[in-house]
Amino acid sequence: MNRLENQVTLVTGAGSGMGQVVAAMFAREGAKVVALDTKADGLQETEALISAAGGEVLSMACDVTDESAVRDAVQASIKRFGKLTVLYNNAGIMPEADHSVIDTEPDVWDKVQEVNLKGVYLVCKHGIPALIDAGGGSVINIASFVAIVGCTVPQDSYTASKGAVLALTKSLSAQFGPKGVRSNAICPGPIETPLLMEWLLTDPAAKALRLARIPMGRFGKSEDIGHLAIYLASPESSWMTGAELNIDGGITSFYF
Repeated sequence: MNRLENQVTLVTGAGSGMGQVVAAMFAREGAKVVALDTKADGLQETEALISAAGGEVLSMACDVTDESAVRDAVQASIKRFGKLTVLYNNAGIMPEADHSVIDTEPDVWDKVQEVNLKGVYLVCKHGIPALIDAGGGSVINIASFVAIVGCTVPQDSYTASKGAVLALTKSLSAQFGPKGVRSNAICPGPIETPLLMEWLLTDPAAKALRLARIPMGRFGKSEDIGHLAIYLASPESSWMTGAELNIDGGITSFYF
């Protein structure tokens, strides 16, 4: 039996990178997938990956900062599949203009908070009642290792947003655990997404510096996160809630 049999998983940011990979992994484990993104071409790729694996998918263009769009996506999920049991809050941005608090412009700060934090809030606002109606489920929020440790190359709005996601996850676990909804946060280290690799390939010194701080000696892969996400989405994690799970190659345990 597949590990996610009978699960209906809503994945934000499913049109590229880690979200796309994890959405396909969910499907391969038997889940029905609702793929949300602002990128129509990316969603087509995700649909093709899932369909090729014999999975069922509903893809919708959705801006997670738009409450009506999020509400519509949740309602469409239930109409198509009859229920919703997993929220995978992956959508996020990390713009180059996000630096230290002393040199980041307010519009940049606000945009990062809108996507990375408000987006999680809106998906949970409309998705958690659906999980409760289904008899319980799993909220999986993607935070970051930078929510736990400081960074000498700051991205302060991104860091602050991910710290807030951790705090929100704890609150959700306390509120909705009694209703059968478990809420956990994954804190990835640097992952080989197109966004990160494009930047590091143009800056070998930055790449070498970051690799030197990873005891495992490599960047993470989207599949590394996906394996943990499958566990959290499955009944195997039925007694886990309120956890912050580092999957970072050892960065947060390494001092030199």
